Amino acid sequence: MLSKTRLLFTSTLITGFVLVAAAIIIAWTSGDVTTSTDTILAQQIAQSANECVVCHTNHTPGIVNQYGASAHFANNVSCEDCHEVEAEYPGAVQHPDEDFWVLPYSSTAQCETCHREQVQQFYLSRHALPAYVAYAGSGVLNEEHLEIYRSIPEGGGYMDRSRNSLHAMEGEAVTRFACETCHDVGKPNPDNSIGNCTACHIRHEFSLEQARKPETCNACHIGPDHPQWEIYQQSAHGILYMTDGHNWHWDAEPGTLTTVDMPAPTCSTCHMSGFGLSATTHDVGDRLSWFLAAPISTRRPSHLENIARMQGVCLACHSNNFVDTFYADADALVESVNDWVRASDLIMATLRENDLVTAAPFDEPIDYTHFNLWHHWGRTAKFGAWMQGADYVQWHGAYEILHEMAELAEEANDRLEEAGLEPIEFPEGFPGIDAAREFIAEAENAE
Repeated sequence: MLSKTRLLFTSTLITGFVLVAAAIIIAWTSGDVTTSTDTILAQQIAQSANECVVCHTNHTPGIVNQYGASAHFANNVSCEDCHEVEAEYPGAVQHPDEDFWVLPYSSTAQCETCHREQVQQFYLSRHALPAYVAYAGSGVLNEEHLEIYRSIPEGGGYMDRSRNSLHAMEGEAVTRFACETCHDVGKPNPDNSIGNCTACHIRHEFSLEQARKPETCNACHIGPDHPQWEIYQQSAHGILYMTDGHNWHWDAEPGTLTTVDMPAPTCSTCHMSGFGLSATTHDVGDRLSWFLAAPISTRRPSHLENIARMQGVCLACHSNNFVDTFYADADALVESVNDWVRASDLIMATLRENDLVTAAPFDEPIDYTHFNLWHHWGRTAKFGAWMQGADYVQWHGAYEILHEMAELAEEANDRLEEAGLEPIEFPEGFPGIDAAREFIAEAENAE
């Protein structure tokens, strides 16, 4: 018994020493690696002979630290490669107290030197000129840009567009910090290039992880008219990201992502990343089948090819039956929202025909009611369905549509009756979807 006790005690003691030693080694090694990496980076920056790095280490050390942690720094892409230009280069400014010229904000023309394919894909996307024209109008474009704008395959057959009326009404002091903040992602640059890559690839680290995380898209895709960030948080995909995303492989090489790296998708996984059977793209509309942001959504010109590319991502996790059923159901929801908007347009058309609304935009409450119906709630219901956010389909979408439709119908008939005209006769159950469709059919038959 004494021998067994001694053996048990000795074994326990040895095991304890081993575990403690292992913990010390792991902690010491981990700390060493971190310290070593930071030290090496600091030494590389400190030993740099680059004049920009030397000077900005004192003046803007945060920028230098970001640059030092970037793939640009690791691949010997210098500050001058992105910023230094000839004196006559459009947008160039002389560096303070120096005899060379720089672009304070590097343009896509500089990015294109190394990232040609990505820039060309971006030029064909809704993030490019269509984003800018949405508030500024196509009248500000030069002939070259106008030709590009009209030729964008996923542009929805854009015609010439005037300046957005809300942008004009609010004034520059407001819009500088409002719509322009996001829509300038597609603004032409002085050197005739288009857009701003750093809207998504935040300088000066240009981190793959940052570009792939949905918080980056949250900078613009948020709010009542395009609440993709809020919808994503509610969805099963978003919940998986928020609970397990810290374990994902954010720095995997582009074009190599699998479900091992990303067990659930983020915005970039679905819309841009090389994943499953789909190749990497910087055209964010390349996998979409509808123009969901439009008042009445229509199919995109290449929707069949787009569907195949998006489903190439979906099928990495879901069965064919699930994907096919989901697409059919989401398509049906889009058609329902389209019909509600068509019904609202018919109501407004009746008022216009009888000169009971003004021609000016947004000068009467009824204009806002009609606008909100499609621009806020219609869009939200459609986005919510495709991104699987039930609350945004229901309470921030369909419910609000019904509410606005009821107000619109009542206001329209009040105006007609005050003018001594016959009120609109709505089918029983209006504004329910079946009654709304009956209303549309009756109006079409009357024509």
